[in-house]
Amino acid sequence: MANYLHPEVIAKAQALGVKARTLVEGLRVGDHKSPYRGFSVEFVQHREYVPGDDIRHIDWKGYGRSERYTIKQYEQETNFTAHLILDASKSMLYGEGDTNKLEFAKVLTSAMAYLIIHQRDSVALNVFDSDWRERLPASGQMGHVQTILETLSGVNPRDKNAMGPLLHDIANQVRRRGLFFLISDCFDDVESVLGGLQHLRFGGHEVVVFHVLHPDEVDFPFNGMVKFDAMEEKMHLLTRPQLIRPTYMRAVKKYLEEFQQGCERNGIDYVMMNTGKLLGETLTAYLAQRLRTKVR
Repeated sequence: MANYLHPEVIAKAQALGVKARTLVEGLRVGDHKSPYRGFSVEFVQHREYVPGDDIRHIDWKGYGRSERYTIKQYEQETNFTAHLILDASKSMLYGEGDTNKLEFAKVLTSAMAYLIIHQRDSVALNVFDSDWRERLPASGQMGHVQTILETLSGVNPRDKNAMGPLLHDIANQVRRRGLFFLISDCFDDVESVLGGLQHLRFGGHEVVVFHVLHPDEVDFPFNGMVKFDAMEEKMHLLTRPQLIRPTYMRAVKKYLEEFQQGCERNGIDYVMMNTGKLLGETLTAYLAQRLRTKVR
């Protein structure tokens, strides 16, 4: 079994953690904002006393000023469930060694799973190409990390992706508000993908896109006479890259701008994950940014 849990990645990111910035619905008391108001943790507001309320929560100082009985309400904190959605379509096979998109994505998925479970939250794993291929239900037990690692080791791409419909599918299935992390090269129709992501946001979930791209796909550094083979279709192109580079670069720039701006419009975090850069540094920079961002 391949070891996708890299200590150098975990060491850089663990001190920052993954804190929910939107209201989440958990099953126990934890560290993140809950939409349910109770009588613990952080003061929210007063409300009128009604018969049956616990008199321990009466604001007696307030009564001394107004001679009205009021109850102090607090905001409970809770755990969250993170849904890791990993793209295992054939286009993710591009690259060699550490720059291979799928291998890079597996390491990222493993790191996120470990960080979230280590802080006593829960993780569900969903792997897809044209359909769901692997689906592990949420768990917060440390043994679940090993199950995720074993599952990732067995992931082998078969088809092209069909991301939009699958995002709508999981948005319809998951009712409890939580966090969704899409880990993909996002090579699909932009409007379709954004529609699925928007559906998740409409359900009250926090959504993060880790856009995994190889440096070749961003910079197109090819020269000479090159044969390009499509990874998800039986197509080939023999050409001189310098002849098509300007057109390619314009198309990539347009695609990235549309996708990133679409995420921003819908309150979705967009994180470029270039496989040519150290994963630990990119992930740590994003987690540090999360800590500086106010709750939406």
